[in-house]
Amino acid sequence: MSVQIARKILIEYSQKQFTANESQMVQAAISFLDLHHDALWRTCLQGHVTGSAWIVSPDRSKVLLTHHHKLNRWFQLGGHADGDPEPISVSLKEGSEESGLKSLKPVSRELFDFDQHEIPARGDEPAHWHFDFRYMLEADPDEPLQISSESKDLAWVSLDQVAVLNPSESMLRMVRKTALFV
Repeated sequence: MSVQIARKILIEYSQKQFTANESQMVQAAISFLDLHHDALWRTCLQGHVTGSAWIVSPDRSKVLLTHHHKLNRWFQLGGHADGDPEPISVSLKEGSEESGLKSLKPVSRELFDFDQHEIPARGDEPAHWHFDFRYMLEADPDEPLQISSESKDLAWVSLDQVAVLNPSESMLRMVRKTALFV
């Protein structure tokens, strides 16, 4: 599978107005994809494509977060592309698998956010980069949740409480962007 779809999405996304930091991450990812045609696979040890699901309630007042089992922090749901060339498909699949939600639907098919972050070495796995394509998805907060083996917990969190659980700029940036979709 080719990284060309992911690269095209980033080229289109780079035309938007966003912070200098996000712009640098997008440009670095484009360069990475130009050099690593195998970046859809975890076997690309320097880094690989991931897809995240920023799952919001229909009124955009809450977001579904997972208490990540390995990293012991609260994050949006998501995971590895594992060869899937369509980042939005990865986001939908991971969002559903990690939450049990069946009502997931994209708020937009356009990329909502992009982040590049380093994953620390763990066991036999070296430190590497995740090139994270994030899509805003919508779901019914009353739908039952199923916690996967990748999570310690799942919770619908009001947007003004996200910073209490995870004050990283990456999370706060998505909270700020959510206000544009109300």
